[in-house]
Amino acid sequence: MKPQRLLPLIVATALFIENMDSTAISTSLPQIAVDLGTEPIALKLALTTYMLALAVFIPVSGWVADRFGARRIFVAAIAVFLLGSLGCAASNGLGQLVAGRFVQGMGGAMMVPVGRLVLLRTIDKAELVRALSWLTVPAMLGPMLGPVLGGAITTYAHWRFIFLINLPMGALGMWLAWRHVPELRQVVGPLDSRGFLLSAGGLALAMFGLSAVGRGLAPAPVIGGCMIVGVLLLALYVRHARHHPHPLLRLDLFRIPTYRAGVLGGSLFRVGIGATPFLLPLMLQLGFGFNPLHSGLVTFTSTAGAMLMKTLAPRILHATGFRPVLVWNGLVAALAMCLFGLFRADTPYWLMVGVLLASGCLRSLQFTSINAIAYADIDQASMSQASSLTAMAQQVALALGVTLGGYALSLSTALSGRPDGDPLNFTFAFLGVGVISALSVLEMRRLAPDAGAEMAGHAQAGREVSEPKVEARPQA
Repeated sequence: MKPQRLLPLIVATALFIENMDSTAISTSLPQIAVDLGTEPIALKLALTTYMLALAVFIPVSGWVADRFGARRIFVAAIAVFLLGSLGCAASNGLGQLVAGRFVQGMGGAMMVPVGRLVLLRTIDKAELVRALSWLTVPAMLGPMLGPVLGGAITTYAHWRFIFLINLPMGALGMWLAWRHVPELRQVVGPLDSRGFLLSAGGLALAMFGLSAVGRGLAPAPVIGGCMIVGVLLLALYVRHARHHPHPLLRLDLFRIPTYRAGVLGGSLFRVGIGATPFLLPLMLQLGFGFNPLHSGLVTFTSTAGAMLMKTLAPRILHATGFRPVLVWNGLVAALAMCLFGLFRADTPYWLMVGVLLASGCLRSLQFTSINAIAYADIDQASMSQASSLTAMAQQVALALGVTLGGYALSLSTALSGRPDGDPLNFTFAFLGVGVISALSVLEMRRLAPDAGAEMAGHAQAGREVSEPKVEARPQA
């Protein structure tokens, strides 16, 4: 099999087990709480702990991969994730489960950025869009199968098997990675310890605050304090990075227009999209009275549409280029999200499925374009830091999306004076998050018409693009 297909599929095994595990455990929280003798609301600490581990270790993932080798770290990351899975499966109390989830998060924080780094450094830019499409298709099976598989395991077997099913897929990924992933290394300077402490502490506190809002995990003053201190630490990191010769996360990468559009514009789009998995099932179950299975079958169509588009995205980008897709498709995708709020209990089933299918296609095309354009003008020496910074921004955007989705729903409920599950409340909530996604277009419009031409197949390999590049800093 060609490297542009084999390597994305190997990396996708890691994404598959991570996404499936996260969605499956959410379905089984009530039963896990009963077995462990705790309250479901307290058990949500297990979900939050995973996000905290991601926030702490994602910033350092690029430096570790450059220092010790991408293949070695990728294989080790999967092993750490599987070790955490075993710990979760063997846990007999809340503390043990939380510890197991933290270990899983340590592995997950390295798997995704390092796996993406392997693709960025081994596949020509002209083939990168297709490679990212191959990467995403198997990875999307995780969140699609997770809720169904988690519910079935909890109902007919035992929740501990949710964590054990990671083992064969993870072991396969480790074996394939050790055989086929090249050992990529780069000479790097000493670890920016102060930058690591500032970025890790700031991200962990900010992510905890975002994920804890509305979940009853801590008093409101504690949550607010965590968010304020987290933002202050991140601000101190920005100041630190401007003067450090080898900062852990190079913020000067945002001077590159294509990278800025992919990360900052892409984050705005992800904020709106991140709220959809939270709002849509609530509307179908609370507002329309669907049972969880019926709700899952409806929302599944969005994932099916996304998978379908992955095979078409490279052709569309080749025909139109990046800028028209990022601008016009971004607007239509945001509008489609707003249309979810117009669903009612008596809306024909075929119409809901059709809108969700089309929305999945539009969203998938936008994500493929965002993920590719971010690296269009990044040189090889900066790929590891660009990958870490991108992964960090994605996690913050998704957490912010869930938080803002909850706020939008609460605000619309308060303003309308209607019951929580009233469909009108979801109308305004989807409108709010849809507008946030549409704001991403403001950044995309600033791209040059030929942005990402080589990736789109409009330029010969080696052609000098018109976008300014940031020179790689000395790494040693």
